Amino acid sequence: MTKQIQNERRADKAKPDKAAFVIAAGLAVVAAVIFWKTATMGGAASYARIGPTAFPYVISVGLFILAVWTAFEAYLGDFPEREPQETKPILWIVGGLAAQMLLLNTVGFSIATGLLFAATARAFGRGPLWQTIPIGIVLAFFIWLVFAKGLQLSLPAGPLEQLI
Repeated sequence: MTKQIQNERRADKAKPDKAAFVIAAGLAVVAAVIFWKTATMGGAASYARIGPTAFPYVISVGLFILAVWTAFEAYLGDFPEREPQETKPILWIVGGLAAQMLLLNTVGFSIATGLLFAATARAFGRGPLWQTIPIGIVLAFFIWLVFAKGLQLSLPAGPLEQLI
């Protein structure tokens, strides 16, 4: 009976890993895009053997090698068992990013980034929103002060920033 279980485990492990094939395809696409954009890049100096196009080519070849290697390992089924993914934290972070992008020009940097901070804290299981939103706004306002007033950089200003 134990031989049968071992053979079943080997058969299960030998199945190709579909998720790894998707990752390999993604790596190959990124490698192709980098290679193509580098090949069509205009204005590259040709007076030196190693110019601005050398490293993007190296990176694209490296990514392509990783794509082939990943596809080979996926075919063999050698990847370790993955843990189940929790989508709720991912949705909190993506929702926070979407809220920041949508609200940045209307409510300003501090409030929009404070909401992103609170959503990310919620995704990591830290504090209730009534506590993390004000903390995020205060931290973001301090960052806005450093960049806008200290470094004279332009960040979107809302009602809170206009008080200063």
